[in-house]
This record gives sequence, C-alpha cells and structure tokens, in this order.
Amino acid sequence: MLRLKTRPQFQAAMAGGIVSRTAHFALHRLLLADAPPPGPGSSEPQALFSLGGVWLGAMVPKRWARRAVTRNTIKRQIYAVGAGYEAQLAQAAHVVRLRTAFDRKQFVSATSEPLKLAVRTELQQLFSRAASAAPRASAP
Repeated sequence: MLRLKTRPQFQAAMAGGIVSRTAHFALHRLLLADAPPPGPGSSEPQALFSLGGVWLGAMVPKRWARRAVTRNTIKRQIYAVGAGYEAQLAQAAHVVRLRTAFDRKQFVSATSEPLKLAVRTELQQLFSRAASAAPRASAP
C-alpha cells in the first residue's frame, strides 16, 4: 500500500467523493483512471499517482483531536486497518478523514485502550463498507 504524501495528492483524492462514512470518519476515493493530470503550476512532469495500486492517506485535524498523541494514534490505526483491507480495495487513492471528535468524557486518556478499540472498530466498518462497494479493477 502506497501512502499519499503531497497536498495535491490529498486534494485530488478528496475531490473524488465520499464512498463510505461512519459516525467519526469519512472515506474519500479517487479511482486512478479518473485522476486529473498535474496542475499548470506543477514542476513535476509525472502524474500525481505515477504508480498503480492502492494509495492511502489519513487526515486527522487538530480541530477534532487536540492532542498530538491522539492524532498520531488515530493515524496509526488508519494505516494498520487500511493495510488489512488492501486486497479488497479498488485501485484508487483513498483518504480517511476524521470528521468529528471522540467524546472526551468517555475517552479521558489520549491513547487509552478503549479509544484504540473504538477507533479500530469504526475503521473496520468504514473499510468493509468501502470494500463491498468498490469497483473491481482488472487484475494485471
């Protein structure tokens, strides 16, 4: 699984639209066949997604997860669960975006086991919904 790294990659993947959502997360997907060419100001002659395959990025805004340790924990969970679903996902660029905060009254600690379990469970629901609705690309 390849990771999204640049701002234009994230923007392009998010422009593809939401394919799955849960209470706290949204999954955006851009099929690689639909990927736009690089912008006019781009110094890169290559396309944004030069390699085929499954791309994944994680957006965890400070607005919804104030502590850096919580943001990093959520990102690690996104990448770990995403790697488990790599074979089931379409050949596309995916962005998992945290869209609302986890209740701080329920999850007092920044990296508690209950928080990790809640995040993992919700991410599994998110990816399983996306995998069941994923258009299958022909295998090489």
